[in-house]
Amino acid sequence: MTQKIILKVKRFVDGDGLIAEDYYSKKEFEVRLYGIDAPEMNYCNKIKKDEKELHIPAALLIKLGYKSFEFFKTNLNIGDTCTLIQEESNLLDKYGRTLGYLILNDGSILNEIMIKKGFAKPYSDVFCEMLPKYQKWNLQAKSKKRGLYSIVNKF
Repeated sequence: MTQKIILKVKRFVDGDGLIAEDYYSKKEFEVRLYGIDAPEMNYCNKIKKDEKELHIPAALLIKLGYKSFEFFKTNLNIGDTCTLIQEESNLLDKYGRTLGYLILNDGSILNEIMIKKGFAKPYSDVFCEMLPKYQKWNLQAKSKKRGLYSIVNKF
């Protein structure tokens, strides 16, 4: 079962998140794109963990985070109206952010674009129905050295 929210983009948070406003209630909330993970843009615990696991310096990971963020913003504008599709089983993440697939006005799905173009990787800590496809598309992006994979072979 899925749920649909019409939203308006208010501002960008990072390469996989934004602040949106419910088109009807005008309530603002944070959206995290479902099933994907872009590198962090600030020095934080996750960067320290990624640095250790990936053997990539934090400064480079942050640079990759900014590249992902810039790409994210090329697909969307402040004030755009889009549709957020949610899986009933996972409406919020552990931080209370709204999870979903962001459908752009042309019908494309921003989560998929981020993976296929190599600016995000699959996020498997929370299951989503698209995860197997995201993993397949991620391998294709990696083998073709798209996006961030043109700089590093993992992130």
